[in-house]
Amino acid sequence: MAARSVVIVGAGQAGSETAAALRSRGFDGRITLVGEEPWLPYQRPPLSKAYQTGTVGQEELELRPASFYSDQRIELLRGDRAVKIDRELCTLLLDSGRTLPYDTLVLATGARPRALPVPGAQRPGVLVLRGLDDAEALRQQLAGAERPLQVVVVGAGFIGLEVAATARELGHCPTVVEALPRVLARAVSPVMSDWLAAEHRSRGTELLLRREVVALHGAGTGDGPVQVVELDGGTRLPADLVVVGIGVLPNVGLAVEAGLNVGDGVLVDEQLRTSDPAIHAVGDCARFPSVHAGRPLRLESVQNASDQARTVAAVICGEPAPYRALPWFWSQQFTLRLQIAGITAGHDEAVTAGDPEQGRFSVFCFRRGRLVGVESVNRPADHGIARRLLTAGPDLTPEEVAAPGFDLKNRTAQPV
Repeated sequence: MAARSVVIVGAGQAGSETAAALRSRGFDGRITLVGEEPWLPYQRPPLSKAYQTGTVGQEELELRPASFYSDQRIELLRGDRAVKIDRELCTLLLDSGRTLPYDTLVLATGARPRALPVPGAQRPGVLVLRGLDDAEALRQQLAGAERPLQVVVVGAGFIGLEVAATARELGHCPTVVEALPRVLARAVSPVMSDWLAAEHRSRGTELLLRREVVALHGAGTGDGPVQVVELDGGTRLPADLVVVGIGVLPNVGLAVEAGLNVGDGVLVDEQLRTSDPAIHAVGDCARFPSVHAGRPLRLESVQNASDQARTVAAVICGEPAPYRALPWFWSQQFTLRLQIAGITAGHDEAVTAGDPEQGRFSVFCFRRGRLVGVESVNRPADHGIARRLLTAGPDLTPEEVAAPGFDLKNRTAQPV
């Protein structure tokens, strides 16, 4: 029987896009979108960049105006937390005491930042960046400072490097501490990693690789603001502000309590169904079988959230199809726009095309001779073509990319 009532837990990118996609497909039943935060659903990528510099304000972050939800008959509950799923009765209990019946439940519960597991991590002046409240706290520190701050960023992932770049642009003195031997080690090729590290250093950011934070200290023995970051080996860094960006954990508490299958995310099939066919999971909280990676994985990206939302809306509307969207990502650091098409982790050969010295190049990543991903800096045409190429079925070879004068735009085999 077709669903007449859909409840979506989580009003971020994945949850709000699911609600919108259902209506665009003609779903005429009841849609309830449950969000813990008091804001309208909003974009997260600008929080580490444009929101910090003031070029994007809170209203500009909103994915859609308030009128959209009323016009589309989407009941948006703000500031409500889901606390229990009753799978037998097909109901969702909220912390307000309200019970929501559902025919289909969609978990879009997202993820939360990993806490820094060292003494002193709860001191004032130690921040994470995930939501709008976090971004506002960081903005007040960075934009409101009357002098350059010593900013220690723990973790050289996307959030860490973006925050470090923004802090430097605002005139502060960032130091990035990373336990792994290179920046973005889990996300990009060594070639791209080394190039990005050199760019950050050339702009005045200090990068400390293969180093770990062991404690955060304040003045005296009390619980005052952080002043010193202690690293392994006894190195002590002065700190006016510490930003922790060491990854996230999927929010799976509801799923675990409900007895759903979980493992680094809520486990779903290729149609994003959980072990209960009446419940789906999408976005940062979902671990799905990826045809591009050749294994189950969980992705944290706007693309993945939006494409999974459209897939699950189609399934609910009786038009099931497997989720096979090509993953792609982007990151803005200084004037550098990094764009990634495909999954480059696990590649065994990388070939560079373009001019790294001029900051315009792409790294083509191959696994056993097959193109699996392309990393581009300030080469948007390469990125767009790579997405089409990888979607259509890559036939590009390492030898072709390595040939003198190679230009992806002029490639005769380029898909249209």
